[in-house]
Amino acid sequence: MNDLTRLSEDYERVERSIKYLENNAHRQPPLDEIANNVGLSEFHFQRLFSRWVGISPKRFLQFLTKEYAKALIMSASTILDAAHDAGLSGPSRLHDLMVTSEAVTPGELKRQGEGIRIAFGFHPSPFGKCLLAVTKRGICGLRFVNNHNEIRLVEWLQQRWPKAELSQDSEKTRGLSEKVFGGTAQHDPSPLYLYIKGTNFQLQVWEALLKIPLGSAVTYQDIARHLGMPNAARAVGNAVGANPIPFLIPCHRVIRKMGEFGNYGEGPARKKALLGWEAVRAERAVSSSV
Repeated sequence: MNDLTRLSEDYERVERSIKYLENNAHRQPPLDEIANNVGLSEFHFQRLFSRWVGISPKRFLQFLTKEYAKALIMSASTILDAAHDAGLSGPSRLHDLMVTSEAVTPGELKRQGEGIRIAFGFHPSPFGKCLLAVTKRGICGLRFVNNHNEIRLVEWLQQRWPKAELSQDSEKTRGLSEKVFGGTAQHDPSPLYLYIKGTNFQLQVWEALLKIPLGSAVTYQDIARHLGMPNAARAVGNAVGANPIPFLIPCHRVIRKMGEFGNYGEGPARKKALLGWEAVRAERAVSSSV
């Protein structure tokens, strides 16, 4: 079993523990009870989190509180503008990877994928199994598998690119998956290319998402103001929800202005897991630079 496969299997218990904590938040269950709910002793529960994220479950769960979410958005209103002023409107940075995007042209949009070959595969990640789809111009789709819905994800991909030629080719997508999620190909210095299909407004929102730094979060209102449309928070929310490449386009870094994590197309528990996982990495990055 390779590292990503093990982390993917670990994630199932991590998600179950987050959901259990959410369902019992009114009484704040102790760690041994949460561990027992996912079929582990407290000792093995500690080992699970140390392996999956590198810290104890108690420390990790602190990143999932409403107080932490409120702290994240205290400086959120300036994050996007600061990123823009610093010249980060081009390639974005995901951990130690560069991410750059290219939009589908209006002519290509009309052709609905005609003449495009899309290879896809299902791969393990630290957040469960995922679908990764790629064209010769870049990654065009990424979705996490919920409730073993692989068939529905393939249908989703076909609906997005109705006239494209789809082929399941895990060998072709495995290297990219490992690069994205930190496997054996993570040290490849070349950037990750995204090939994005959406409306002009959606593209603007997704480009804004790419500017949100690791370990940070903004609100829907912050993005609307950044785009010069302060009353468009609801439209921003719809565009965020339509993101076809979650994680790489980090829609999970958008939360509600009251400090609530909010909904997430890949599952609200996964959103919390992503934000907590990234918070740990952001703290490490700060510590290593001191």
